[in-house]
Amino acid sequence: MKKLALLLIISLYGINSFATWRYETSTDTINDGPYIFYVNDTLYAITVENSVIKEYQLTPENFSSLKPSLGLSGGYRDLLRVFYEKTDYRQSFKKVDSIVAISDVHGQYTTYIDHLTANGVIDEKLNWKFGKGHLVFLGDGFDRGSMVTEILWHLFDLERQAKKAGGRVHVMIGNHEGMVLSGDLRYLNEKYRKVEELINVPFYNLFSENSVLGKWLRTRPVMVTINDILFVHAGVSMEMARRQFMVKEVNEIFSGKIIGQTSDTIYNDPAVDFLTGNDGPLWFRGYFTDTAFSESQLDSILLLYGVNHIVVGHTTQTEMQTLFNNKIFGIDTGIVNEEPGEVLLYKEGAFYRCSIKGKRTRL
Repeated sequence: MKKLALLLIISLYGINSFATWRYETSTDTINDGPYIFYVNDTLYAITVENSVIKEYQLTPENFSSLKPSLGLSGGYRDLLRVFYEKTDYRQSFKKVDSIVAISDVHGQYTTYIDHLTANGVIDEKLNWKFGKGHLVFLGDGFDRGSMVTEILWHLFDLERQAKKAGGRVHVMIGNHEGMVLSGDLRYLNEKYRKVEELINVPFYNLFSENSVLGKWLRTRPVMVTINDILFVHAGVSMEMARRQFMVKEVNEIFSGKIIGQTSDTIYNDPAVDFLTGNDGPLWFRGYFTDTAFSESQLDSILLLYGVNHIVVGHTTQTEMQTLFNNKIFGIDTGIVNEEPGEVLLYKEGAFYRCSIKGKRTRL
């Protein structure tokens, strides 16, 4: 009989000891993690290394020695901060000179890293070099690709580095974050199916509310305004604007009532039900699919939020799309399909589409 994995031991029995387990499997060698949990004022980590499950109890004393093997940067307290820091749901930022936005990378870690390196966000050691600039990760790091946890941990640490330098990293919720954290695993990469088998728990339980990444993701925003730009994964529909769902309210509702909740909970609340539907901010595609959507409709949305531009992902394009004289930017450019894709750069009032080699074209 397979032993219960760390998460089940935590939730059902508590942890008294640690071991290294190897499960016989016909699958290829798997490497994944770490998944770190906070239970009874103690941090515990689980990794899969060459199909061997390893567990660690993390303390301030042993963390420095374990950190390299876990692939982590930062300090012990950086892992704890997600359980104590207060979330500002307003998510409004002004006087930002430089912004890079990337969307829908879906586990394509190498492409993600290449874009950030080529476009001046990180250095060759993958550390922050963007100064007081802002990086917007516009959702959908999960699903389809095979290096989701690598992307999440890099963003987790980059967020700390950026803030220390006077910049910001905005890790935003997309529909696939919402799906995975609520248990919808229909687009899960085969690697993570194998991780489920090895650890013997559903993948979404590895991002439970008592996990570092799970808790962190539950407090990430759905909508952010920077200068006169609204960032939102899919967009704001006319119906959403008519109901006057504002940034702070939307972020609070998603964090408290949607992310990580079951469908039974979601569909019992009409407002929550709407926000998770096709006209909600994680699923709307009307800017690119509804031929009746007009500039006057868009202007009413922009006026409601006090912005001049909206940047969205979600709807895949062959190249970056702009609508209504740069009022809308569609930046999902096929990274999910293993294409090089593009990122959006805002620099001192001008917008550029940037290639994976760092070539800029003004929009």
